[in-house]
Amino acid sequence: MSEEQKKLLEAQLWNIANELRGKMDADEFRDYILGFIFYKYLSEKQYLYANQLLETEKVKDYHKVTNMEDLQAIREESLLKLGYFLRPDELFNFIAKKGNANTETESNFILADLEGILNSIEQSTMGTESEDDFNKLFEDLDLNSTKLGRSTEARNSLISKVLLHLDKIDFALEDADSDVLGDAYEYLISQFASGAGKKAGEFYTPQQVSKILAKIVTTGKKRLKSVYDPTCGSGSLLLRVAREVEVDEFFGQELNRTTYNLARMNMILHDVHYRNFDIKQEDTLEQPQHLDQKFEAVVANPPFSAKWRGKNNPLNENDERFSQYGRLAPTSKADFAFLQHMLYQLAENGTMACVLPHGVLFRGAAEETIRKYIIKDLNYLDTVIGLPANIFYGTSIPTCILVLSKCRVNDDDILFIDASQSFDKDGNKNLLTDEHVDTIIQTYRERTTLDKYSYVAKLDEVKENDYNLNIPRYVDTFEEEEPVNLDEVSSALRDLEKDIAETDTTIIDFCKQLNIPSPF
Repeated sequence: MSEEQKKLLEAQLWNIANELRGKMDADEFRDYILGFIFYKYLSEKQYLYANQLLETEKVKDYHKVTNMEDLQAIREESLLKLGYFLRPDELFNFIAKKGNANTETESNFILADLEGILNSIEQSTMGTESEDDFNKLFEDLDLNSTKLGRSTEARNSLISKVLLHLDKIDFALEDADSDVLGDAYEYLISQFASGAGKKAGEFYTPQQVSKILAKIVTTGKKRLKSVYDPTCGSGSLLLRVAREVEVDEFFGQELNRTTYNLARMNMILHDVHYRNFDIKQEDTLEQPQHLDQKFEAVVANPPFSAKWRGKNNPLNENDERFSQYGRLAPTSKADFAFLQHMLYQLAENGTMACVLPHGVLFRGAAEETIRKYIIKDLNYLDTVIGLPANIFYGTSIPTCILVLSKCRVNDDDILFIDASQSFDKDGNKNLLTDEHVDTIIQTYRERTTLDKYSYVAKLDEVKENDYNLNIPRYVDTFEEEEPVNLDEVSSALRDLEKDIAETDTTIIDFCKQLNIPSPF
């Protein structure tokens, strides 16, 4: 599919999303439209796979299969291959056509049918390997919500219209090498994030920031055994890593239930097999779900300066993730707690890159103790990258990327990159372009000192700065101002005084002609 066709698909899906937009907030109608797109995707995957199984049978079109033995055989194979099962009368195009049927001859009421189908998808996985991946996956699609319409008829009409529009769109799933629908899904998620305000930070990391993190953790790699995101949101950051290299398995954890559902949908819709991802829903700091595993790559954009129980939870004092550092991260700022958790999960040959607020570079007290231990005692900190302010949804604060590794090649220095002024304006936001991203990655990989942009600091120099990582201490971005010509300034002032005097004279003359008092 060409770039033009891809853009057309994105535009079509966004226009359909706006069928719902007038009815509810951005984050609410997001759940409906993405859920319906996902249902259509599952239907088309089921239809294509069933037709493959029917190639040697008399009836070759899954829509026309009625034999119960054939349906049972297709069900068994589908649960192994796809992880779920849909009967022919549960497919998306069947229910879309019913919802837009001629009301004079047949009923077009589909809400009960649609709710039953979504429940059936989940129930088809009960007792199988994919059960956890589909459990309550559609719980946010409340088809009886008055936000869809005050009456049952109004809700039925709106949903039927949306399904009809979606039914007309070709997702091109037959093209095994194409991820156009996945790209379009990501586009929609980003569009919803741009309109969701502060809530957007809970589920989406801007694409260019994701690209930086992904390129960092895949440097020197052609394949990753595993990648992990402890605050995975919609899963977009995990999937971004897979655009750089092949990834065998994806692991993530997300606190928000709705966002957790979105992450699982996102994985499946990007054709990640249910056996190859493990996304859990719990508080990562309080109830970590993957502590028995180590990961080759770790990426994250944790919630900035989130509150956590810290020392108020006595279990944290003895938790292996935090106990060796001497202090616990403050209860008002969990930034270092997330970083410590990620370090604990990082494999000995792994690399981690995470986005954190700028304050982690220089704040004192407990955070200073932890920062010093990471640098001096563990020597895990590899690179500090300063990002521009106002590039994230929902906050304008300046941020940084910390890159850490347990087997650093350059173990006697730390690379500092100041990319804080490298951005383009995009409305009221700042935007990283591909060129800005490429410069950051090239500097990271070549580990070079560039005037006013990057600096390779020896550990002794960091020690002299009391392990304060504030980037201006290492990267000098001072711009010397041009000398002022005082003679030219003096001449300009004289000319200005002359012009003022002439203007005053003119005003006085006007006042005389108008027979009004002069202001002078």
